Amino acid sequence: VTENRSDLEDLHLYATPREQRFRRFASLEFEGQLYMTPYDFIQAVTNDEPKRAKKWRSLSKQELNQILMETPPVWKGSSKLFRNLNEKGVISYTEYLFLLCILTKPHAGFRIAFNMFDTDGNEMVDKKEFLVLQEIFRKKNEKRERKGDEEKRAMLRLQLYGYHTSANSVLKTEGEELVPRSYWDTLRRSTSQALFSDLAERADDISSSLSDTTLLVHFFGKKGKAELNFEDFYRFMDNLQTEVLEIEFLSYSNGMNTISEEDFAHVLLRYTNVENTSSYLENMRCRIPEEKGITFDEFRSFFQFLNNLEDFTIAMQMYNFASRSIGQDEFKRAVYVATGVKLSPHLVNTVFKIFDVDRDDQLSYKEFIGIMKDRLNRGFR
Repeated sequence: VTENRSDLEDLHLYATPREQRFRRFASLEFEGQLYMTPYDFIQAVTNDEPKRAKKWRSLSKQELNQILMETPPVWKGSSKLFRNLNEKGVISYTEYLFLLCILTKPHAGFRIAFNMFDTDGNEMVDKKEFLVLQEIFRKKNEKRERKGDEEKRAMLRLQLYGYHTSANSVLKTEGEELVPRSYWDTLRRSTSQALFSDLAERADDISSSLSDTTLLVHFFGKKGKAELNFEDFYRFMDNLQTEVLEIEFLSYSNGMNTISEEDFAHVLLRYTNVENTSSYLENMRCRIPEEKGITFDEFRSFFQFLNNLEDFTIAMQMYNFASRSIGQDEFKRAVYVATGVKLSPHLVNTVFKIFDVDRDDQLSYKEFIGIMKDRLNRGFR
């Protein structure tokens, strides 16, 4: 077991916030590259800090092969996959970013994601097509790297991607837009261009130089020859969203079928920039004196809606442009029209009681949308 505490802190200075979080929660190292276990990933998306002092355990080739041999095929996936795998799995930094994208996207977006990977249009995704993801994220990352010691940044790239790269190798175009974009936007813009660039060719080099991971074996089999269809891809993504929501719900339910309205408020306000959460909680306590509880179905439906927040925002803006405040009935209708999700009257009432700070029983863009965008992206908007 290697701790590398001084190196950890030193390289942190050259890492972006997402890289820092990955490095804090990752627990495995193989041939210089860091990996998360499925347990690490769940911890990273449901907790502020690791539950234990982080050490990177070096895996032998034999240990890695054993882990991959025990990886179930995609058709055996479930909403308990990550919990069942626990410490028996390896997730790369690129895959960590990909999984984070999936957690914040509507189900309709899964088809878009699948079509982006399916570069030859045969309605199946193979391992080479999926590995284009590696190059897209690497190129994006190099554009936003922090300036400093080139040797340190090279060490950081080795930890995150498993191979040395040079910032000079990034293709640049004159007048290239430097506005930071989300990884989802990067996927949407870059994958469609993969066949017209060096990315697809580069994927061959990557597949021959990098080790397999749990996700690659899960999707494409132990020999990497299987192909992934949309139904299996969709089921994996839906199961992942459900699993993370189940874990968050169960952490508050204490074995009961519901969580309290106050606990629901705590979940919503996590990872946001709200400084005085106590005022929101006190506001809700005064206005919902009798606890009824939020069921898992209500909890899940709200986060399904939240993943459609962009479409809902358009509907909300239409109300704003018409100089209209939005009440509970209008809110519920706007959610359904924009996202197709039906929220229960009790859930809508609870949301209003949390965010309607001025207590006029109306919800404004300022009171709700900005805070929820932070929550949706778990603090990394």
